Amino acid sequence: MIPVTTAQEMRALDEATIQGLGLPGVVLMEHAGFGVLLHMEDFFGGLEGKNILVVCGKGNNGGDGFVVGRWAMSRGARVEVVLLAELEQLRGDAHINASVFEKLYPGCLHCVTEDTGVLEGLLGWAEIVVDGVLGTGLSSAARGLAARAIELINASKRPVVAIDIPSGLSADTGWVPGPAVDADLTVTFGLPKVAHYTFPAAELVGDLRVVDIGIPPQLVEEAGILTHVPEELDVFLLFPPRPLDVHKGRYGHLLGVAGSPGKTGAGIMTAQAALRVGTGLVTMGVPASLNPVFEASLLEAMTLPLPDDEGYLLEGALEVIANNLEGKTALAIGPGLGTNPSTVTLVRALLAEVDLPMVVDADGVNALVGVLDLLKDRKAPTVLTPHPGEMARLLGTTPGEIQSRRLETARDFAREYGVVLVLKGAGTVTALPDGRAYINPTGNPGMASGGSGDVLTGIIGGLLAQGMGAGEAAWAGVYIHGLAGDKAAQEKSEVALLAGDMIEVLPSIFKEWEEWSASVL
Repeated sequence: MIPVTTAQEMRALDEATIQGLGLPGVVLMEHAGFGVLLHMEDFFGGLEGKNILVVCGKGNNGGDGFVVGRWAMSRGARVEVVLLAELEQLRGDAHINASVFEKLYPGCLHCVTEDTGVLEGLLGWAEIVVDGVLGTGLSSAARGLAARAIELINASKRPVVAIDIPSGLSADTGWVPGPAVDADLTVTFGLPKVAHYTFPAAELVGDLRVVDIGIPPQLVEEAGILTHVPEELDVFLLFPPRPLDVHKGRYGHLLGVAGSPGKTGAGIMTAQAALRVGTGLVTMGVPASLNPVFEASLLEAMTLPLPDDEGYLLEGALEVIANNLEGKTALAIGPGLGTNPSTVTLVRALLAEVDLPMVVDADGVNALVGVLDLLKDRKAPTVLTPHPGEMARLLGTTPGEIQSRRLETARDFAREYGVVLVLKGAGTVTALPDGRAYINPTGNPGMASGGSGDVLTGIIGGLLAQGMGAGEAAWAGVYIHGLAGDKAAQEKSEVALLAGDMIEVLPSIFKEWEEWSASVL
């Protein structure tokens, strides 16, 4: 797992290092700036002879920029620094490094406070631009001179290296409230920040590198960081080799409740995905009038015909489901259900009366509008998987508001209602009731197509059925879903990617993991 911090968490770690170890802040700044220099050399294949413009604000980000400029000079680059302030306005470690740079290279520092002509001219001269304008403390849109500098940097079309975070981004939310630097390389310090993995900010980060500036690992462990980015090894470790004497019952029995006229494919893909992640048995509870469609398409799964009216499930299906719960280990509710009033009543009754682990998606989520307190009374784990539009309906707000604070929204909802909340979208956020949250690094734009969410429901439902904890089933399921999308896109392209393509590549993922296991045993 990769720990991911807020700006405040990172400041606290910096302060603990400075105070606890007696390590001066100027030393951390030196490590940071030199680390940026090393990653620049790697990224650009050396810096000797290159024209580099460093644009510095008056905060510590600017101080880092002066260190980068000094080290780049020592590597044979031609460096000019533009400070968006007067030198006297700088404080602390930033002032120290600015003063050192001015003494070493007095003709290479240009203070700009109003007229940006000097900056515009140097941007035309530069081959590489280093962005040290604004750091992680930004809480609103960049304004004034900083905003103008950001616009000019972007307009220059030069390769940009962002120090810690591209200027103009909200480090804690991933939102882009105003003008922001579009970086090719971002070099951050200590640990990644939320914005590095959260969209839309993540799209402006470019290649992300992390510099170890000397913060002891024990301080990171003691910090109690609640947000992480899973890595493939974390997911792999959740799937130990299967014993030789297993039987299908050992790997769970998922009951799905899905389907309505025109949407039978949703439930079919849910069942197929659940089977492909190793679920022992899958039964799909479907409208009786549509059962022949499911029977013909699902060779390995069973079906449970349920009372319906013209293809929409009736509230009376609850009794049939209740009489068939023996041996079931989890439920998946929602794919293709529709929003017929009787079906909505059925979904609410299932949530209230069935004490099995449950994943709720699509129209299952929509059925919760206005009755969210049902979730607080559930005794078994519940996973909700809304996209931003569904989340907005649940909370009575707009998708834009949801997107502007994805991590915070998911975390607050999970805590309040005691569920695992999977807020889908680029950089899917999985939030747990205890405050932990996971930002998913896998997936691609090709997955934004019909049926993709149904595949995710099947994956998470299948993992729940096999006995995996709700939190792990959710974040691991999201990771596997995205990884399948990435592998399928490599073969099919993002443009031509279909939800079924993800199901087809699931076996290759588990095959690779089995080979990993064999290689270490």
